[in-house]
Parts: sequence; C-alpha cells; structure tokens
Amino acid sequence: MDSKLWEGRLHSGLSGAASDYNSSIRVDSRMYREDILGSLAHAQMLCETGIISSEDNAAIQGGLSAILDDITSGRLAVSPEAEDIHTFIEAELTRRIGDPGKKLHTARSRNDQVATDVRLYLRGQSESIISLLVKLARVLTDKAEQYSDAIMPGYTHLQRAQPVSFAQQLLAYAQMFLRDIGRTNDAKARMNRCPLGAGALAGTSFPIDRELTSRLLGFDAPAANSIDAVSDRDFCVEMACALSLIMTHLSRLSEELILWSSWEFRFIELADEYSTGSSIMPQKKNPDLAELTRGKTGRVNGNLISLLTMLKGLPLAYNKDMQEDKEAIFDSFDTVLAALTVCAPILETMAVNTGSMRRAATQGFINATDAADYLAAKGVPFRDAYKAVGSLVKYLISEGKTLESAELSDYKRFCPAFESDVYGFVSLDACLKRRNSLGGTSPEQVALQINAVRAELAKYE
Repeated sequence: MDSKLWEGRLHSGLSGAASDYNSSIRVDSRMYREDILGSLAHAQMLCETGIISSEDNAAIQGGLSAILDDITSGRLAVSPEAEDIHTFIEAELTRRIGDPGKKLHTARSRNDQVATDVRLYLRGQSESIISLLVKLARVLTDKAEQYSDAIMPGYTHLQRAQPVSFAQQLLAYAQMFLRDIGRTNDAKARMNRCPLGAGALAGTSFPIDRELTSRLLGFDAPAANSIDAVSDRDFCVEMACALSLIMTHLSRLSEELILWSSWEFRFIELADEYSTGSSIMPQKKNPDLAELTRGKTGRVNGNLISLLTMLKGLPLAYNKDMQEDKEAIFDSFDTVLAALTVCAPILETMAVNTGSMRRAATQGFINATDAADYLAAKGVPFRDAYKAVGSLVKYLISEGKTLESAELSDYKRFCPAFESDVYGFVSLDACLKRRNSLGGTSPEQVALQINAVRAELAKYE
C-alpha cells in the first residue's frame, strides 16, 4: 500500500476500515490530468524562482509527463489502495525519478493542490456543458424556423389558453438555455482564480511567484486570500446551482415532450432510436429518455443541497468535510452532460404533427380573448367585453358550437357591437398575426427572435 503523505507525526497508520473511509481515490482519480498539469506548473515556478534546480525540474517535468502519458494510454492504472490521486502521482513520480520527486511538494499543501485541481477540472467540464447547450439551442432554433407557421394551443394551468406558434414554444426553451450558457460562463469566470501558493492556509515562507503559476495554468489571477483560497467551495455551489437550473429546464422540456407524444395530444412522435417499448403491452412506445431526464433532475438538485449543507457550519479554513464536494459536483456534471447529449438528437429526430396541433387549437375557445379585444377595439370597455364574451362562450358550449361556427345572432345576443367582421378577427391565423408586440408569437416577431438567438449563438462558433 502507498504510504500516506502525513504519516510522520503518527505512531501507527489507520485501520483498514478507517483507511477506506478516509480515501477519496475512487472519486478524485478522474482528476489525474489536472493534478499533473498543476504539478508541472508548480515545479516550473519553483525552478524559475530558484527554489529547486533546473536539473531537478527537468527530472520532475519528464517524470510527470511520462506518468500522464501512461495513465492516459492505460499502461499505468491508478491504484485503488492510494489515499488520493495526489498521493498516488507523487509516490509514482518519486518511484521513477528518486529524490527530485520528493522536492515537488515544496511550498504547497494538498489543500491548495486539491482546490486547484477541482477548479481546473470543473473549468474543462463547464466548457463541455456550454458546447452542448449551444448545440441544443441551435436545434431548437432550427426546429422553430422549420415550423414557424404551425399553430398550437398555448397553455396556462395545463388548460388551453391562447393560440401560439409551435416555433414560439420552442424558442421559449431556447431562451432558457441561453440563460444557462450565460450562468455557466459567469460561474466559470468567478471560479478562474488560482489557489496554488496558498499552502495549507497561511501562504509559504518560500519566495514563490503565484502570478507565474496562475498564468501557466490559464487562470485569470491568483486567489487573493490564502485562507479563502483553500476553504472556498463557492465555485462548486455556483456550478451546482447552474447545473440544477439546466436540469430543471431540461425536465420542463421533457415533460412537454412526454405530453405531446401521448395519444391525448399527438403533437409529436419521438423517433424509435429515442423510445422504448413495453415488456407486456406490444402497442406501447414510451418516452423513457425524456422521463429519465425528468427523474434525474432530482439527483442534481440533491447534490446542490448536499454541497450547501456540507459548507454551512464549517469554520475556516480546510476541513475534511470538504472532501465530499467532489462526488456531488462530479455527479451533477456527469448527469447534465449525459442529459444534454441525448436531448438535442431527440428534438432533431422527432416528427411534428402540425395537423393535430391545429385541430387542438380549434377547440377550447382559445380565441376568446381576441373576441373580447374585438369589442374593446369597437369602444366597449374591456371589462364589459370580457363579461359578454364569457357569457357567449358559456352559451356556445351548451349549444356545441365554437366561435368560428356560431351564428352572428349568437354573438349579438350577448353584445350588439358584434358585426360580421368578427369571424376574420377570431380566426386562428389572424389571432397569431395580430400578436405582434415585441417578443410575441406573430410570424414577424418569431422571425426576429430566431435571428436574435442565432446572433447570440454565433459568439460561440
């Protein structure tokens, strides 16, 4: 078993069960690349400030690069017996190059080392999240343009409310994911401060150059306070919050896909490649992937609560509780990346039934507001117009009629201001076209929204 970096003070090692409980190698081994990159930069800084010799630095650089190649290629397996990835790599380096490897940890602690590794890892994962969000927003926008003329009922309280275009509905989700991109970028920017050089909590007596280390690792600047540098996990919480919102948006979209693909709606049909069947009911075509996304949102939200709860009572600076940060945030990233990976192709491949959408829009009196607006435009006070149309709708329901099929006499029964031009006013296409206020559902406004989303996404090309 690899020795522990902290064994000098203690008379005996941990018991087997305690060692297993204390170990984080199962979780943090995925950060081997980031740990090695951080060590390469740290060694280079130690050399340039004269703390170690150029010969020792050359040995460290060569040894770490070889270890990175060997782990990446599979020639070297990370030992599950190691306490953590930092211990494993330092022990392997020392085994390969001898005494120069023992100098690597000069002027640093595992506290600032792990804080750096996590930031580097999450920075890379954030870039993958942003890339997938951009792809998803593009798919939504392309689909919106393809179906910009499709009319469907818009819903409030899951009741048919007003006519909207299918494009407008999809673009609402595009706006959500644009905000998610912005939030992830913001969190990534605040995270991009380098903790290396903070030591255990108080800095170091060696003449290090933290600015150099920060530049070598692509950080914007060193973390400003050594205690905060090792005890800060705000960046994990902020990322977890951004990821929870992404999953919440994906879950809302998934719920719509589940509803729309049901026989009760029949607005869409999901491709066979993204559906499953039933083991007993041969007619079934289930939206399992969308349901999984809806379900997995709970675990991502739970990870956010875990991180907040872990941190809420911790005194400064580092505490072992903080080892729990990685499992929570890594799982959130893994889950969101998996969900985003399948969401775009689900949308790309789904069939859209515009006929079913339009038939649904002709029912439920979703043009009733337009009938009230018609009267208001004729000078009838809106509240009076609202009451008249409400009474008209109640009557038409009892007669089995719609606003389109009602006689003019039916209209005039409740308000004499109605004239024959009301039929053109309450037609679905006219209802849609008139909603031309900024951000509205008219074809003109939808086209503007599509162009605006594409302009925003162009920043990521």
